[in-house]
Amino acid sequence: MSTLRDAGLFCLLALLWGGSFVAIEVGLDYYPPVLYAAYRFDVAALALLSYVLLTESDPIPRTWDDLAAIGLSGGLSVAANNSLLFVGQQYTTSGIASVTYSLVPIATAAVAAAWIGGADLDTRGVVGVVLAFLGVGLVAQPDPANLAGGVTIGVGLISIGVLAVAVGSVGLRTVETTFSSVALTGWAMLLGALLIHALSLGLDEGQRLPVAEPRALVALAFLGVLASAVAYAIYFTLLDRLGPFQINLVSYVVPIVATVAGAVLLAEPVTPLTIAGFAVVVAGFGLLKHRQIAATVPRLWP
Repeated sequence: MSTLRDAGLFCLLALLWGGSFVAIEVGLDYYPPVLYAAYRFDVAALALLSYVLLTESDPIPRTWDDLAAIGLSGGLSVAANNSLLFVGQQYTTSGIASVTYSLVPIATAAVAAAWIGGADLDTRGVVGVVLAFLGVGLVAQPDPANLAGGVTIGVGLISIGVLAVAVGSVGLRTVETTFSSVALTGWAMLLGALLIHALSLGLDEGQRLPVAEPRALVALAFLGVLASAVAYAIYFTLLDRLGPFQINLVSYVVPIVATVAGAVLLAEPVTPLTIAGFAVVVAGFGLLKHRQIAATVPRLWP
């Protein structure tokens, strides 16, 4: 029963995170991109912190390490990452954005190797990292005559956001917190929302209440409540049960969900280069994680 429950939660997480890229595309028709990202985490922080304060006995940050963790996660993984993602997705489809975002586990391994030493990054792992970035290059469909525009700039911005997530994630390994990962995520979302609002003000986007258009409100509610607060609660539940390797596999289901949903719901085109690039990224992940795959597959299929 627990195996079926975990499998169901895994699929639900992939659906929620895959659907988030489609919800971003929908909301960009109604909001400036950075303000829209701020709205996402206004809603997410309210939902997740309400849950944390009601269910946990000691969710309040108490040490400098707690504050450092909130700063790293809120500043990099939330604020920098999502500002770049929402701006970048103006130039891409849901599928292309999600394939680019699937670099997160690979970029995290590369940053960990450079920062604290990473066991994954042997020669085969280095080849895997390079291969994955080449795959994203295919997805970007670079035009030598127009490298500063179109899909290329969108993929470039999202890739910088991916590196921000990687640095933030590795930085968290250097501090010891006194509260749960869910509580940390809630406080990081609150800090991230404030930082994104500040950036939106600096960009002169103009602060206003969300529009009352049903399509826009549904997209925002999906992003803030389901794809953020609920999804991260599921993620940390599965992380405890499955471990980091198996839960990271969701990164390679999400692009399939986002691409199919974008094609069906928004009539977004799916190009052969997008499919080829995704296959190359997955191959890079396989090379990077070859040890874990060798250890895990015999347990799944004895």
